[in-house]
Formats: sequence, structure tokens, C-alpha cells
Amino acid sequence: MRRRRSMAAIAVDQSLISLKIGSRAASNHDQHGGVIEEIEGLIKVYKDGHVERPAIVPYVTAALAPELGVTSKDIVIDKLTNVWARFYVPNYTNRPGNQQLIPLAVYFHGGGFCVGSTAWICYHEFLAKLAAKAGCVIMSINYRLAPENPLPAAYEDGIKSVMWLKQEAGNYEYWWWSKQCDFSSVFLAGDSAGANIAHNVAARLGSYINNPLTLKGTILIQPFFGGEARTDSEKKMVQSPRSALSLAASDTYWRLALPCGTNRDHPWCNPLPLGKGSTNLPPTLVCISEMDILKDRNLEFCAAMEKAGQNVEHVMYKGVGHAFQVLSKSQLSQTRTHEMIAHLNVFLHH
Repeated sequence: MRRRRSMAAIAVDQSLISLKIGSRAASNHDQHGGVIEEIEGLIKVYKDGHVERPAIVPYVTAALAPELGVTSKDIVIDKLTNVWARFYVPNYTNRPGNQQLIPLAVYFHGGGFCVGSTAWICYHEFLAKLAAKAGCVIMSINYRLAPENPLPAAYEDGIKSVMWLKQEAGNYEYWWWSKQCDFSSVFLAGDSAGANIAHNVAARLGSYINNPLTLKGTILIQPFFGGEARTDSEKKMVQSPRSALSLAASDTYWRLALPCGTNRDHPWCNPLPLGKGSTNLPPTLVCISEMDILKDRNLEFCAAMEKAGQNVEHVMYKGVGHAFQVLSKSQLSQTRTHEMIAHLNVFLHH
């Protein structure tokens, strides 16, 4: 009977729902001392440190449709910090010349360091498609989030994940994925904040990656960088209300993610000029969106890399915005996503 009354309230009297939601919000406000930081629909941070993240994107298990030809499983990397990874492995028998080993990409999801998950359906679908179409094994890292775990926690989780990979490369327990990997062809990759993580992990690891692993490249998709001085695209790029990244949201993410007492010119946010470690990087592919507020900052990063003598190339995706490949279902975004996967395929197998 209780369930029937709840359903009736939902169907008949929307004001009751508003009242319940409002009461819950008021209770949280009283209990936790008020909201001090908020990105609408994504995260609320209260005065006492309590954090709420509405389930705006569905979480899914590792299951995939058999016709995709990809096996996916979750593996715990560190029980203490609850860091885990979801692996995507193209079915060995489905590829021509199936004795050939394939590249391994260690992937970090986006979300401003504060939201997002490897289990979000948008990442699950994109990475499964990428593994199938680009012929690579993907290890997608579910790292700790700010503000509970501000930077450098995400970088530390990235390094720990690569070290775990190095340690377990020959472990028979993981033969189901490792038997296909060319460990001399390992890439660090990610989008938005995840691209920032990939870049900083590569800079920190440097020569520490060695036998049996060889870091062959980094893939930075719309890398989330910032700075106190605004670029033209940050100042002038008009964003729709549905945009994945506004300037206000960007600023909030950085306030929550950076160490206390720092600003957006901290090197974890603003890598220019390139710091120590950033001048000894593997070949880098930067994917930039034309309608992204980060466009100019991404172009400046590429120019600085080139000036420092680094091997860097970039691709500009016309007419699409930030995170289009995971958050937009428009026909144009789907076309650009296919183009991106084709570019990643070439880079992964170069």
C-alpha cells in the first residue's frame, strides 16, 4: 500500500514531490551548514565538508552486448583507497591475424577531478567502442575524486595504477587480458580532467616506466588546463545551457581540486611554461574541440610543447564542444566521434 500511495503522489500531485525535495534540501542545509560550492546538477559541497553528487548519469556494470566483440571486467587496484579499473578487451578470435599483440591504453575519465566514474554509461559505451574499433586493450581507472581527495591524489592513483600494471603484467590470473597486450606499446590517455591526469602522470613517471612496460605515447582529449589570465575562447566562446563545461563550472572545479591557498596558475592547472618533466614526454596527440572554451588553452599547450622540442600533434574537431564524444548524441557529434576514433587508431598503431 505504501508503494501505491507514493506512485499516486508522483502521478497526481507534483507539488508533494517538490515539497519533499525542498524539505530534504532544507534538512541537508541545516545539518551540514549550508552550501559553499555548487555546480548545478553535478555536485554540492557543504560548509562541514559534506559532498553530494546527484546521479545525473547512470552507472552500469561491466556487461556488454556480445555482438560488440569486447570483453569487460572490473579489477581492484588498491583496496585501501578503493581505486579500481575496468578493462576492455577485444575478443581475440574476432580479429584478422589474431596472433598479433595489440596496444594497451590506460584511460582516465573526465569530470573536473570532482565528478565522473569509470562506471558512467557514457564512458562505458565510448571505451568499449574505442577498444573494438581501434584494436586496443583499455584499462579505465576509477580514481579518487576532489574535494575529499584534492590533487595530487588523482595523479598518485594514476601512478599507482601504472605500477600495478607493471607488477601484474605476467600474472597468470590476468591472462585473459594480458595475453593480448603489447607491453612495449603502452599509452596514457584521458579526456578533460582525465587528460590532465594522463599528462601529469607521464611527466612524473619519466624513466620510471621500463621493462616490461614502454610508454609509447599520451592521448590528451580536450585537456583540462586553466590559468588566472583568461584566453579569448574562455572570454568569448558562447556556451549553451547544456554545455558540458562553462567558465563558471571550470573555476569551481579548480577551487575544489587544487591545494588550499593556490590559484589557477598552479602548475597542475596551468602547465605553461612547461615545467620539469614536461620536456621529456613521449609523443603526444591532443584532440581539441572547436566550440570548447578550452580551445585556445589547448592550442597554447601544443605550441609550448612544439617550442620545447616535443613530439606533439593536434586535431581540431569542427562544430562540436567539450566532451562531445561521451555526452552528445547529435548526428554531428557521432560523425566527429567516428573521426576521433579513426585518429586514435592511427596514433595507437603508429
